[in-house]
Amino acid sequence: MVKKFSIFCTTGIFTIFILLASCTSKPAPAVQAPVGLEIGDQAPELAYQSPDGKTITLSSLRGQMVLVDFWASWCMPCRIENPNIVKVYNTYKDKSFKEGKGFTIYSVSLDTKKEAWTGAIAYDGLAWESHVSDLKGWYSVSAAMYQVSSIPSNFLLNGNGVIIAKNLRAEALEQAIRELAN
Repeated sequence: MVKKFSIFCTTGIFTIFILLASCTSKPAPAVQAPVGLEIGDQAPELAYQSPDGKTITLSSLRGQMVLVDFWASWCMPCRIENPNIVKVYNTYKDKSFKEGKGFTIYSVSLDTKKEAWTGAIAYDGLAWESHVSDLKGWYSVSAAMYQVSSIPSNFLLNGNGVIIAKNLRAEALEQAIRELAN
């Protein structure tokens, strides 16, 4: 009898827990993609300071195609890739896309020294406005959030902030942007 009672109590508690959990959870919005890092996911929000101290959010760029680009002034592969990114930016910044008007870049620097970061922006001609960093290098919260373990690393977002491609370089970046343009 005691054995049957303990099974009943355990099952009863479990059932109550399930009922409470299902009553208190909110349904996910039907129109928004899940937040994550896979193709089709809503890109996680970023909000970091520009060199002049202004906070720039990733969501403030909605409506445009956005390349979230992780890089650093001390990273030779990043610096070698920068002319390709500049070329794509200059070519497509004012174009219309299937899911966005215009193309821009949200550059996230993994630098630790502001002078090196701003010097590389000027030297490489990175003309877009959205340059951000927390100046924590590999301890950057944004790099951890986006699971960046090597740079350069990037995520291409459509006008709704949904990830549509990752880690595009040189010709692959230009081809992807060209295919998305109207």
